[in-house]
Amino acid sequence: MGNMTNSQLVAKASQLFPGGVNSPVRAMGSVGLEPMFVDRAQGPYIYDTSGKQLIDFIASWGAMILGHAHPKVVEQVSKQAAKGFSYGISCPLEVELGQKVQTFFPHLECMRFVNSGTEATMSTIRLARAATGRDHILKFVGCYHGHADALLVQAGSGLLTHSSPSSSGVDPDVAKKTLLADYNDIDSVKAHFNQSGEKIAAIIVEPIAGNMNMVLPEKNFLETLREICDRWGSLLIFDEVMTGFRVHSGGAQAIYGVKPDLTALGKVIGGGLPAACYGGDRKWMEHVSPLGKMYQAGTLSGNPIAMAAGCATLNEVKHIDYQLLENNIEQFLDSWKSMANENDLPFSYCVKGGMFGFAHLETYPTNFNEVKNTSSELFKAFYQSALEQGLYFAPSLYEAGFVSIQHSEAIFAQALDKIKIAYAKMNQMQSA
Repeated sequence: MGNMTNSQLVAKASQLFPGGVNSPVRAMGSVGLEPMFVDRAQGPYIYDTSGKQLIDFIASWGAMILGHAHPKVVEQVSKQAAKGFSYGISCPLEVELGQKVQTFFPHLECMRFVNSGTEATMSTIRLARAATGRDHILKFVGCYHGHADALLVQAGSGLLTHSSPSSSGVDPDVAKKTLLADYNDIDSVKAHFNQSGEKIAAIIVEPIAGNMNMVLPEKNFLETLREICDRWGSLLIFDEVMTGFRVHSGGAQAIYGVKPDLTALGKVIGGGLPAACYGGDRKWMEHVSPLGKMYQAGTLSGNPIAMAAGCATLNEVKHIDYQLLENNIEQFLDSWKSMANENDLPFSYCVKGGMFGFAHLETYPTNFNEVKNTSSELFKAFYQSALEQGLYFAPSLYEAGFVSIQHSEAIFAQALDKIKIAYAKMNQMQSA
């Protein structure tokens, strides 16, 4: 396979996988391109199968905050690999990583390791229902929490109507128990609770939304969700699969000072290997089997190689200056904005820790409906031109961007030079 071109790989993959990909976010049809295959990655760069170097602004969708193939993580993974890949039995690394996670997220008095963000969020929903005896949940339009049936309702696409599945194959009866509110709109939340509060087991929310581009919570939004849950006896679930260790070592909950009942973590927690966890107050987690009646299991949960990668990663996370990282990204985006404006293009952005969003809009969006106002054709043109110059952004209007600690001032300067050329190429195309 090493000698095959990207197009040849796409052709072969299309015979094997739906759409030629194993996750739809890797399909690039919305930007008019075929899926891209990566051969290797190092630091802030990825390299395609032709050997082309690209500056990576998705970092494995947030997981690689240390950069790709960090030597200390590679060392620990290699050591563990020599001792075995999987046991299906408890190993000391589970305890070690659990203690490290607890250091950063002290409210996780008890937790359970799983293999993916979807497993983590799915389990929090099941746990909330088990703990409260209720069957409804409330989520926000444009927030994605994995592909469990109950959560695939207006999950970042907003294509279908209220309480209708965003995916075929989802039981409509399950979808009807998922209530929808608008992000940053407390009145829409209160309306649901006034009507059905005694039925709502939980509110699940991305404390910083990352699946409708990137949208920050407005002042008092998260605090009021906490108050509503307390008033009605519902659980507050923070989906920090994306934001955990990414925007702050203690996640968004540390930034905003709001304590959820349950938290889902992923991505960074496994250092790029499949690992996630969910947890919270012990009184809730004691409902989980074998202590309680809420069943959840997994042969590969707490996989020793993933645990080794997670331990090595969190050892380094404690040294990250998140404010410095944020300042560097903001400086980059501010220079980018000036460049866009010089090309008569509107530009706005959002940044928190090592996570950012950008839009060719005068005012940055605060909810999903505003994100939809972004020109898909303008994004498509920019994306193609930027990729050609060696910049890899998420191939969607509805995804956040991420950098690593390996994105130095020199890397950002390279990126700005490439963006300048990308805009110039776009202008040439429009003039032709």
